[in-house]
Amino acid sequence: MNSQAGTPPSAVRIFVPRDSSALALGADALAAAIEAEAARRGVAIELVRNGSRGLLWLEPLVEVQTSAGRVGYGNFEAADVASLFDAGWLDGGGSTHARAVGLVEEIPYLKRQQRLTFARLGLTDPLSIDDYLAHEGLVGLKAALAMDGDAAVEALIESGLRGRGGAAFPAGIKWRTVRAAKAAQKYIVCNADEGDSGTFSDRLSMEGDPYGLIEGMIIAGVVTGATRGYIYVRSEYPHAIAMLNAAIERAREAGWLGASVLGSGHAFELEVAKGAGSYVCGEETALLESLEGKRGIVRAKPPVPALAGLYGQPTVINNVITLATVPVIFARGAAYYRDFGMGRSRGTLPFQLAGNILRGGLVELAFGVTLRELIDEYGGGTASGRPARAVQVGGPLGTYLPESQWDIPLDYEAYAAVGAVVGHGGLVVHDDTSNLAELAQYAMHFCAIESCGKCTPCRIGSTRGVEVIQRIRNGDTSEKQVQLLRDLCDTMVSGSLCAMGGMTPYPVRSALDHFPEDFGLRAEPKAAAA
Repeated sequence: MNSQAGTPPSAVRIFVPRDSSALALGADALAAAIEAEAARRGVAIELVRNGSRGLLWLEPLVEVQTSAGRVGYGNFEAADVASLFDAGWLDGGGSTHARAVGLVEEIPYLKRQQRLTFARLGLTDPLSIDDYLAHEGLVGLKAALAMDGDAAVEALIESGLRGRGGAAFPAGIKWRTVRAAKAAQKYIVCNADEGDSGTFSDRLSMEGDPYGLIEGMIIAGVVTGATRGYIYVRSEYPHAIAMLNAAIERAREAGWLGASVLGSGHAFELEVAKGAGSYVCGEETALLESLEGKRGIVRAKPPVPALAGLYGQPTVINNVITLATVPVIFARGAAYYRDFGMGRSRGTLPFQLAGNILRGGLVELAFGVTLRELIDEYGGGTASGRPARAVQVGGPLGTYLPESQWDIPLDYEAYAAVGAVVGHGGLVVHDDTSNLAELAQYAMHFCAIESCGKCTPCRIGSTRGVEVIQRIRNGDTSEKQVQLLRDLCDTMVSGSLCAMGGMTPYPVRSALDHFPEDFGLRAEPKAAAA
């Protein structure tokens, strides 16, 4: 929020991020220090608490509005405040200061991105409705309200938008199924239980642009005939929960929610539900169980949630990024969005660079970019300075891709062809000191402790998997042990009820196939090229 309601027109705007990553690095104390120093010097400022730009390697990134644009100062500390005032940073000075990064929009990391879903990230005060409306806010909702519902569904299908939570199911097909279902009550549920390692795009969206998600959910409700929505947020995201609750209240006061959305006659109400800390509740049916107040365990399908979801009623379940992208599609048209990407992977995806990476953060680009481009050109290589060895793509149950696969375009089908997944777009980089056998064993251990326990392949297979990998690492590299591990993986993939057990073998298999030396195994000779 702005710190001074009656700010004089001559006041200089200073932006200090308020997302949880910046807060963890002292952003609140930094904002207070800036205000105190300005008051001591008698300088008029307007302090805006914006969302993160997604350049997490520069946090806290403080910006000053100038006639040339917003000038940034990275890794800002309270000790820098006085020296920057001395340098005249409010008047465009300070360019030679050690913290100066120049015009933020010109930073190559940001300038080369294709931001659609995250176009507002860092630009606005997340709770300012005026800011939101000034940056294409409600344009998509108004367009959807003016359309026939069937035409709106077809537009979403035409856009090519697929679920960004990892499953990549076409969003428009879900919406069409729910719209066609006959029921007195329908629901929209947002899966914001972002629990994968190396992922933070949902958090940045909720903390930095909550109205985008709210607008997307309202559009989903209007189009499908659903009148209630729930945002299921992981309990480890208290700042996101607080931001969403505040934004929902303001949206309700502005007439976006309630008995008649923007006076249209369509009813839609929305609330936030806090998760209880279970990883498996990121799976849509376990999430529904939790939302209903039950233990979060996976449901057998069919029936699918689109026909029998929350409380047995037709329910659209989409991830945060999927729903936050919907307003862009309706505001600019299906063809506009479809023109980004490749093959059946249309639009953009927010790739999240994490792990042993020099410049970690969010990079939104069209499908088709490669891991090598993301790691080298955006990430700047490893933070350790050592060669990167493997990249885990798609969360803790994603595959480890060796360097030989870093030039494959990031595309759902291209990755599936090599047994990998794009997932939620999280990338965790490991350098050449990493032991992939140890990481593979951790994947099995993670599944064992996070499994809901409903199905045997996941519950028992993961426990036996930890034991078998340990025996191999202890020196029993016999063919019997290796084959037992592969058989366990096959059973988990084929017999598990959900992706928890079905995907745990992905990191294990990829580690065995590409990094056998870490298990004490000899690499299989490669077949000669034909």
